[in-house]
Amino acid sequence: MYNELLANIAILVLAGFVGFAVISKVPNTLHTPLMSGTNAIHGIVVLGALVVLGHLPGDAHWGIKIILFVALVFGTLNVVGGFVVTDRMLGMFKQRKDSPAAQKKGADA
Repeated sequence: MYNELLANIAILVLAGFVGFAVISKVPNTLHTPLMSGTNAIHGIVVLGALVVLGHLPGDAHWGIKIILFVALVFGTLNVVGGFVVTDRMLGMFKQRKDSPAAQKKGADA
């Protein structure tokens, strides 16, 4: 039991270091598309948390239920936040109807 916990903690710490090393080398122009891709991954995490929470036995420890619920809430917030940021990013590329460039095009025609 203790060795399994220690192995899981070691994997978590190593995953954190690898994730930081990978993300820190991504250019700024790719951060938003990368985040859009991770929304799908976090959606799978949320679905997995729902499945695990649904299959817990009735006599499961309350601490496990709390940790699963917190993971589910954080995963959901991450997915929703990612979609909001992606929508804002895509909105930056839409041309506004009242922008000076659009008015100039209309006046030239």
